Amino acid sequence: MYVLTINQRDTREYGDRVDELIGLLEPVPTLLHFQRSVGDEAIGVVDRSVDAVNAVLIALRERRWNVGIGVGPLHLPLPTEVEFAQGRALVHARRAVTRAQHTGDRVPLAVAGDHAQAAEEAEAVLRLIAQIVATRTDAEWAVLDLLTPNVRGQQKLVAAELGITAQAVSKAVVRSHWVEEWACRPAAARLLSWADPEERESAGI
Repeated sequence: MYVLTINQRDTREYGDRVDELIGLLEPVPTLLHFQRSVGDEAIGVVDRSVDAVNAVLIALRERRWNVGIGVGPLHLPLPTEVEFAQGRALVHARRAVTRAQHTGDRVPLAVAGDHAQAAEEAEAVLRLIAQIVATRTDAEWAVLDLLTPNVRGQQKLVAAELGITAQAVSKAVVRSHWVEEWACRPAAARLLSWADPEERESAGI
């Protein structure tokens, strides 16, 4: 399982944005939905690495959040609320988010788990992808938010909706490395799954 512990970096300057984050994460499939834990922090549990990657990149779209991913088991049966969950994945997530808080100018993300090497490799790739995501401009996001990954023939429609040229849309896609991001997501998810024996076994990896 994957526990994501996410806390805010700039609460004093911009106010508490945890409820906003939870709303953004609502589409992500979860075992235990994201909810506020203490202060400016949210915690959620997912059982698929692909969902963990998605949640991470939603949170790191803006460098407002420290993100810790804890990989490992939780005690079963799971409670209905994450605050009552117990297990090593929660311990790993706490250690990871604490480390993420001290990354300085680097992407504020860390991964921890029983399989340290697999967690370290997943963390490295996730940071690279998150760096791409976090450095995009508002103008680029205006285009990208209207695109669906791996679907051809969208750019003219997006251009018409935004009132810009198809060439401008194409330049935004290239400049933002959007295609590369989506090509790398499966690799990040696979690396993350290597840190989780349960998912690795169920997927036959």
